Amino acid sequence: MSEKICLFPGTFDPMTLGHEDIINRAIPLFDKIIVGIGFNTSKKPMFSTTQRLKWIKDIYGHSDKVEGAVYEGLTVNFCKKIGARFILRGIRYVSDFEYEKTIADANRALDKEIETVFLTGEPKYTSVASTIVRDIIKNGGNASPFLSKVVCDSLKDNLSFE
Repeated sequence: MSEKICLFPGTFDPMTLGHEDIINRAIPLFDKIIVGIGFNTSKKPMFSTTQRLKWIKDIYGHSDKVEGAVYEGLTVNFCKKIGARFILRGIRYVSDFEYEKTIADANRALDKEIETVFLTGEPKYTSVASTIVRDIIKNGGNASPFLSKVVCDSLKDNLSFE
C-alpha cells in the first residue's frame, strides 16, 4: 500500500494556532503532512520563507510525520512532485467552504487522482486568521493569543520581514 502523503498548502504568514490545530488533528489521518508554503504573486508576505519554514521545523521537529516545503505554481503540480494524493484545507466559516470547494473542484479537474480533505477548525480558533494577526503585529498589539510560544518567542527576538 502506498504512503498517504498530504499537502497542507498556504502562506502561513505567520503560522497560527488555527494552522496548528488543523495539522495536529490531521496527523493521525496521514503518513506524512507536507506544510507547503505557496508563493503567491498577489501577496506580499510579512515574514520570510526562511522564518516560516523555521516555525514549522521548530513546532514539528519532534514529529517525523510533518515537514515544511516551499513551492511555486499549481498546487496539484507540487502534489505530483512530492507524491501527495491529498490536499488538506481548514474551514472556519461557510464562506471558507464555498471558496475552498471552488478550488477543490478546479484541482480535481486538473488531476482526478488528488483528493481535497476539509477539516473544520476548533471553534476557539475560528477568529484566528493570519491577516488579522499580521495587522495586530504591524500595529504593535499583542498577538500571543493567536500564536504558539515558538512563534511568539521568535517575534520578540526579531521581526524578520521580507
